[in-house]
Amino acid sequence: MKKHADSIDAAILDRIRSGAKDYVWTPADFLDLGSRAAVDKALSRNVKSGQLRRAGRGLYHILRQHPILGNLVAPDSQLHDAICRRDGSRIYFTGAHAANALGLSDQVPMRPMLLTTGASRRIRKGPGSLVLKHVSPRFVSARHHTSTLAILALRSIGRRFVDDDIVARLRRNLSPVDRAALLDDLACAPAWIADIFRQVATDPA
Repeated sequence: MKKHADSIDAAILDRIRSGAKDYVWTPADFLDLGSRAAVDKALSRNVKSGQLRRAGRGLYHILRQHPILGNLVAPDSQLHDAICRRDGSRIYFTGAHAANALGLSDQVPMRPMLLTTGASRRIRKGPGSLVLKHVSPRFVSARHHTSTLAILALRSIGRRFVDDDIVARLRRNLSPVDRAALLDDLACAPAWIADIFRQVATDPA
C-alpha cells in the first residue's frame, strides 16, 4: 500500500515539475493517476513533506524562493486561472478597477478583491488573502471584453453619478472598434447602461 502511495506522490511531482513554470494545479489535474481520495492524500503528503505549497483550498504549486524576497507566492494570473478551472467559474476585476482601467476614475482600490461567477469566498494568498465576491453572470455576459469592463465600471460609479463628463471620457478613451462593440452588447447591459452605450457609440453633434 505504501509503495502505491509513493508511486502516486512521485507521479504528481513529476507532472508538476515537467509542467509550466509557476503553474497552479488542482486535484482534477491528476485524476488519471488515481481516485480523488488518493490524489487528495498524495497532494497533502507532498505539502507536508515540503515538496508542494498550497495556494488556497484545492490549489497547489511548487514553492519558489528568491534570494532576497524569500518564499514567493504563485503569480496572480496562474492563481486566477486555477480558481476558474477548479470552480468552473469566471473571474473579473471589480467595477472600481474597471473604472480606473477605462480612465473614468483615478482611484486604485487597495483591497485585494475580484468578482466571480462562482460562490463568494476568501482565499489565502501568501501572508494575506484574496476576496472573491459573487457577481451575477448577466452582468458579465457581454461578447466583448471592453463592454464587460464598461458595464462593471458604470455599475460601480452608480447611475446617479454618471454625468456628461463620464460619457465624454468613455467615448474619448474607447477606440472606434470598442465603441461599435457597445452596440453589439446592448442586450447584455441593464437598460440605463444600454442608454449610455448608445450615447458613447454615437459621435456628438
